[in-house]
Amino acid sequence: MSASRRILLQTLAAAAAATTFALPTASHAQAAAWPTRPIKWIVPFPPGGPTDVFSRAVAQQLQAALGQPVVVENRGGAGGGVGMQALAKSAPDGYTIGLSTTGTHAINPALYGEKLGYDPLKDFTPLTLAVSYVNMLVVHANHPAKNVKELVEYAEANPGKVMFGSAGNGSSNHLSGEVLKLLTGAPMQHVPYRGSALAMNDTIAGQITSMFDILNVAIPQSRSGRVRALAVTSGKRSPYSPDVPTMEEAGVPGYSAAGSDLWFGIMAPAGLPNPVADKLQAALVTVLRSPEMRQTIRAQFFEPWTSTPEDFLKVIRTDGAKWAKIVTESGARVD
Repeated sequence: MSASRRILLQTLAAAAAATTFALPTASHAQAAAWPTRPIKWIVPFPPGGPTDVFSRAVAQQLQAALGQPVVVENRGGAGGGVGMQALAKSAPDGYTIGLSTTGTHAINPALYGEKLGYDPLKDFTPLTLAVSYVNMLVVHANHPAKNVKELVEYAEANPGKVMFGSAGNGSSNHLSGEVLKLLTGAPMQHVPYRGSALAMNDTIAGQITSMFDILNVAIPQSRSGRVRALAVTSGKRSPYSPDVPTMEEAGVPGYSAAGSDLWFGIMAPAGLPNPVADKLQAALVTVLRSPEMRQTIRAQFFEPWTSTPEDFLKVIRTDGAKWAKIVTESGARVD
């Protein structure tokens, strides 16, 4: 080998080694400096709902923890799909994060298929789960059914007369009703609304028989006597309504295994450098576990649920398979 060629190869090897060692150093330097400007938090639903209220509370505390503004941006539409597409297409630099839900990452992929516009696994960097929550089955106050067994029997004896409302086709409260239909075979008719509030109003008025809704809506309405609570979808009774049985206790075995898991989580776009992701995840977990945030979470009838990114990813995979089966068997379609 000529001396000139040997020198060239040595120079290239040295350059490659320098690059290899420089990359982690630059990445760690980026993490050490982050954040140096405001962070955008995408909420994939309109203002005023549970996802928005929760996100603004977390964003406020995260802002204090990081020393930079955390600005909430609502990007509603397509069952959360519009906001998730915006998050997936954002730069993976730690300056755009967003709220994900069971709907956006476990239900929508089966519901929308190729029209979804994002891959729930490949297009995001999971940071941490945030809260878990359940739905409650309620009927209008004057309905003769005093429990789930009686509601199923009434539906069987009166085909076409039991109607359950939801926030729309493919929403979690729609599919909660479909799970009940699948496990009992009861002939219940789904009535989609443009939002849970409209469905609850008609349940209270007796225009429809029943609906599943989140606890921070269903519990106040049941305590006021406007609706009657029959069961919760979780595997164990909710601490917020300990007198209301689970679906299993109410005579529907297998319900919680089929589809009770509901959650909010926090994500960033795919490709977020590990040092920045680690720093952001640690800040979020600290905020979510703080006494102030726990109080806020419980005021919304949620349960705190933080996790590692790896465990969050496992939940998305497991729940995606579970809800895909329910979507397929129920024949749920997009509005």
